[in-house]
Amino acid sequence: MCGGSAGSLDLGFIMTDDLFAVAKRCLDCADPAQKVALTFQAWERLLAGELAPSTGASPPEPIGEPGRPPRPRLVHPRQLPQRGLGTEAGRVALVHAVAHIEFNAINLAWDAVYRFRGMPAQFYRDWASVAHDEARHFNLLSVRLAELGHAYGDFDAHNGLWDMTVKTAHSDTARMALVPRVLEARGLDVTPGMIERLTRAGDERTVAALEIILREEVAHVAYGTHWFRWCCERDGLASRATFRALLDEHMRGKLKGPFNTQARREAGFTDEELAELEAGL
Repeated sequence: MCGGSAGSLDLGFIMTDDLFAVAKRCLDCADPAQKVALTFQAWERLLAGELAPSTGASPPEPIGEPGRPPRPRLVHPRQLPQRGLGTEAGRVALVHAVAHIEFNAINLAWDAVYRFRGMPAQFYRDWASVAHDEARHFNLLSVRLAELGHAYGDFDAHNGLWDMTVKTAHSDTARMALVPRVLEARGLDVTPGMIERLTRAGDERTVAALEIILREEVAHVAYGTHWFRWCCERDGLASRATFRALLDEHMRGKLKGPFNTQARREAGFTDEELAELEAGL
């Protein structure tokens, strides 16, 4: 849990101007509504110039599980039932699945802020802005779930996004390559198809939410591209070769298509990278 009342949480934020401590507080909060509220508050304080990374902060703790509610139950992806979008039950399950991704994405962004030290100020601002966007996305989908008679936690989910976050906790380069540029970029590929099928089913309200999310996720993947290349340049690494090596290590060398090449270009993928992905190299 987050601990205390809303008032005490506000006081806790007022008592520290350390962005790392605030990021950890957001990351550890288990209640979704409070995590969103804390994230909104943190972003407002960062914009106001009231938060900054502390040079005297303790090193980050070893990565563990983030704050999350008891439900949804986390299962292996193969245990999740496949539901079509032609029924309301299938559409509700889809909205819940995307809400779960967005909830995880709040944690992913705050962990990047908390874990990777000595980065430029813009790095922290970028990933705090991503946390803020993901919190808004989660709220959008929570409202839609309520309209459909459900709530976050009503369906099982998987933990793939956080699993990769744990695997890349040792390296800002690997994190930037594999979370935004691989896992989150997958959303750029599959969301247009979801929108098309939901449009055919007449679910305009879910379509409207997904269109907002798709548009804003392009920028999130672009942050990953920018900071991945920044890390490579810092360390004297060739970015294309490094990305390929990380795919070989963690993704068996290949990503599943088809790819949304337009959105990926907007997110910073080069024509050479896209050609390699299409060829399965």
